[in-house]
Amino acid sequence: MLLGSVPGGAQESPSPWRPVIAAVHVHSDQSTGKDSLDALAARARAAGIDAIFLTDNFLLRYEYGLFPLRGLIQRTIELPSMMQVGVGRYLRQVQEAGARHPEVMLIPGVEVVPHYYWIGSVFKKDLTMHDSQKNLLVMGLSTEDDYTRLPVSGNRAAYEYGWMTAVWLSPILLVIPAFWLFNRPVCKTVGAGWTRMTVRSHRVVPIVVLLALAGLLLVNNYPFGTPSYDLYQEGNGLRPHQDLISYVRERGGLTIWSMPEAKDFTRYAFGRLGTVTVKTDPYPEVLVQTSGFTGFGAVYQDTITVTNPGELWDAALHEYTEGRRAHPPWGLGEVAYHEAGSAGTHLYSVETVLWVRERTPAALLDAMVKGRMYALVRTKEYSLVLNDFSLLSSAARARVISGETLRTTASGDVRIHVAVTTTDGLSRSVPVQVIRSGRVLASLTEKTPFDVEYQDAAPTAGETVYYRLLIGSPGNRIVTNPIFVRG
Repeated sequence: MLLGSVPGGAQESPSPWRPVIAAVHVHSDQSTGKDSLDALAARARAAGIDAIFLTDNFLLRYEYGLFPLRGLIQRTIELPSMMQVGVGRYLRQVQEAGARHPEVMLIPGVEVVPHYYWIGSVFKKDLTMHDSQKNLLVMGLSTEDDYTRLPVSGNRAAYEYGWMTAVWLSPILLVIPAFWLFNRPVCKTVGAGWTRMTVRSHRVVPIVVLLALAGLLLVNNYPFGTPSYDLYQEGNGLRPHQDLISYVRERGGLTIWSMPEAKDFTRYAFGRLGTVTVKTDPYPEVLVQTSGFTGFGAVYQDTITVTNPGELWDAALHEYTEGRRAHPPWGLGEVAYHEAGSAGTHLYSVETVLWVRERTPAALLDAMVKGRMYALVRTKEYSLVLNDFSLLSSAARARVISGETLRTTASGDVRIHVAVTTTDGLSRSVPVQVIRSGRVLASLTEKTPFDVEYQDAAPTAGETVYYRLLIGSPGNRIVTNPIFVRG
């Protein structure tokens, strides 16, 4: 129950954390972006952005082949990606650009298409490719090999090699009967005047047919490995995506579900082949249907409902507080930047503010893993600034911030401290929702700048609750990560 709000609530001690403004989900000209790494650093510096989380496309290779010779009768479309540049070269270029621009931290990462699949038929002219935009952002992997072997569709470095490899290589056995035929020529006796002679000839046609068939099948079967999931079979669900999440987590990296409520629907005309549909439906359900991922896009320039009170984000957080999920999913902002002004997006349009003790890439990644951050969408004119969101209990004097857990007693209370300003310093009426475990605890309007404190009863013994905030309106809005309270 809300016990009251007290304007001007003050912190008992200065915060050890300092904010770092980051642009997350940024493409450079190394993949599908337009700006060079140097140009991105310059744009960030001009916009007051401290760090860029690069997410250049890992691999954009889409293929469709006709059964049974999918490797031979195939159409492939490939766009610029990290795998084309070379993983090692890409990572070196990011490191070198970072050294040239020490005022802006450049953190390498990739945007990944874990799996796509085809349904329909090219002959019926109803071919549809699904899930080519059901993407994950991957960051924080420590080695070139970890990136190179990401288990995603089309990445031959991640193919499985086993007994099926022998099957793919089996056409080489056709060389044996060809060799046998070559060593057993046909002998024919012919007369030439008063003499007779034996003429030997090879069975050229069957030998050529066998060798040609062997060559064609080997080319079709190359590279003699098996992808984890068939591109021509639906029904794999989220298993390819969960496999990727697990792979990255085992290697100490981060995975972010990218823009889960965005959708993609495009139709391409291919003449006599008809129209090919490329389709990805919104996928907010992944927040509760997958586990082990670090976070998701909670703020971006599109429709977002999962952050509303009682929606899927809260459902996943409830699973965590009830012990049914090992890690809480954190929300962050995705700018999805490719080019300045494209679709109305600029590098500063969506920001993720991380709370760190030191200004290093490792500290930023640690803050992202632990949820010490908030996300915001802003206009060119101004943005909201969250100067403080923290909890304090009358029973425990320690102050905690987003991603942390406050331990208290049932006899005490919880004090929720919120301080907000704007970058232009003007006074504006700003709606504030204080959400407690998926339910709105308080829905108020405050005038910036404001520094207020709300109070709530502490959870009962053995109970875990959380608090998070929605501040502002869709054009200028802050979404915070939760702070947990354990009774």
